[in-house]
Amino acid sequence: MADSTRLTGLFKELGLQSGGVLMVHASLGGSGLRDTEVRDALLDTLGPGGTLVVPAFTPENSFTSRAYKELTAGMSPSQEAAFRASRPPFDAAKTPCPTMGVLAECVRTTPGAVRSEHPHTSLAGLGPRAAELLGGHDPHCHLGERSPLAELYAAGAQVLLFRVGFEVCSAFHLAEYRLRPGPALRSYHGVVGEPGRWTSYEDIVLHDGDFGAIGARLPRDLATEREMAGRTVRLFAMREAVDLAEVLMSGYRQGLT
Repeated sequence: MADSTRLTGLFKELGLQSGGVLMVHASLGGSGLRDTEVRDALLDTLGPGGTLVVPAFTPENSFTSRAYKELTAGMSPSQEAAFRASRPPFDAAKTPCPTMGVLAECVRTTPGAVRSEHPHTSLAGLGPRAAELLGGHDPHCHLGERSPLAELYAAGAQVLLFRVGFEVCSAFHLAEYRLRPGPALRSYHGVVGEPGRWTSYEDIVLHDGDFGAIGARLPRDLATEREMAGRTVRLFAMREAVDLAEVLMSGYRQGLT
């Protein structure tokens, strides 16, 4: 059986909704699958009325991120200063998202793709609702009420974790923003507008260190699960997962802020 046919069958068996909205986190390493065939199988299953969304994050556009620190490891202060001064600005049409995996980059670079404008946590999408869902991303709000995550939640999106765990489930960040009292704030920095022009803004302290544990505590019937190339594939409703994550976080998160 061809991989594309096998993938389409898998997605239908999981319960992927034709005509729906889907956010995907994926790891294709070691699977033997090509990014284009996974993208095409997802789009075929969603149908012409469906919309596919992926994270297109750019943490390297931040001098406090792990990605930036890895890029500048071993540099002298003067070398890092020169590196920082030469950093290109975030450009939704051109800036790659190398840390998000090959499927995310494949979707981002597909003709007709739409990408939100946040310099650190943009999302990219294909389909008739992509512009509507991704078009209003406040550049000072990573993944909260003024981001596409809130739009995906309202749209009844599904989330597919394709050979990755709940540790990378970005939807849980929306639950962080909804905690009361809200999380602490911190400053973020990114290059915007022109090379070396670092700007700053305040947003909540994002914390994903407990996402795996939260996923393990969700009801077993929340997600449908299958296996692909030796790893688990999970599909679930974003709204239910976020609501439950908020309840779980509210019991202990105050100690982290």
